[in-house]
Amino acid sequence: MTEKSADTITGGAASAASPADYITLMKPRVMTLVVFTGFAGLVAAPASMDVFSAAIAMLALALGAGAAGAFNMAYDGDIDAVMRRTRLRPVARGIVPRAEAYTFGGVFTLASVTLMALTANYVAAGLLAFSILFYALIYTVWLKRSTPQNIVIGGAAGAFPPMIGWAAATGGVSLDSVILFAIIFLWTPPHSWALALYKSGDYAAANIPMMPVAKGAASTRRQIMAYAIAYVATSLAPLATGLGGAIYAGAALLGGALFLVLSWRVLNSRAGEAGTDEDGLYEVRAGDRAARDLFAFSIAHLALLFAALIAEHGAGLHIALTGLWS
Repeated sequence: MTEKSADTITGGAASAASPADYITLMKPRVMTLVVFTGFAGLVAAPASMDVFSAAIAMLALALGAGAAGAFNMAYDGDIDAVMRRTRLRPVARGIVPRAEAYTFGGVFTLASVTLMALTANYVAAGLLAFSILFYALIYTVWLKRSTPQNIVIGGAAGAFPPMIGWAAATGGVSLDSVILFAIIFLWTPPHSWALALYKSGDYAAANIPMMPVAKGAASTRRQIMAYAIAYVATSLAPLATGLGGAIYAGAALLGGALFLVLSWRVLNSRAGEAGTDEDGLYEVRAGDRAARDLFAFSIAHLALLFAALIAEHGAGLHIALTGLWS
């Protein structure tokens, strides 16, 4: 790291940052998934919002996700600069100073929670505020650098969006919204550990105790399989409650079966055991391809599940399996 970038990360004078740098600060790829799953929760809820209010609620959720991303990049600027996968992030390369990133996150937190409270209700606003603080403080500051269970516990932050969307529409929390939370919560370990297996060198260099670094590749592969089973089983729960219909059933059953097959391949591979990590997110060593494939498909499968809910509820296609098979 250069002297200039080191000073900037700790709060020194910044270079001229472009709008794209501030967009990157908000982790737009993560934000997209947050808004998508939050929208699914809003649409699937047994209540309706007018289009304008729903759009503002989703904007508030997007701003909240961006605030959490900014806090994360501000605090993690030092380790991001060490890891090849994250070294081009704006704080890590000295384009946006750490103090400015914190301020950016604080302003967006206030704006997002206020918008949600004014547009939807205080329950949704409270859940949004809690999810931001959980990601920024519990996961980023405490768990990430202290325990290999960081992703398991910290994954709760990313599981809140559908519950927030549900609360925005209904003003409360229900069993179905808790199920949507649980689906994402149990999806997070196999998704994140698959990435960690083929990027383990990055985490080791930054002294982050991700599961492959702390417990070894073999243990991580076994835990991926265990969580994959729990995730796929939980993804079937909406069929029992009537939240998911025929379209959702196809996504959960067929997609879940493939998820298990890919997890089994990881279990029986040598992913994460040797070699030097590649630079690109999807560039892998030959032995790590099973982990890369699971990581890529995990994103697609979660999106497919929530897209099915949007299609069924948003387009009036919801057919509860109990009614379909009665």
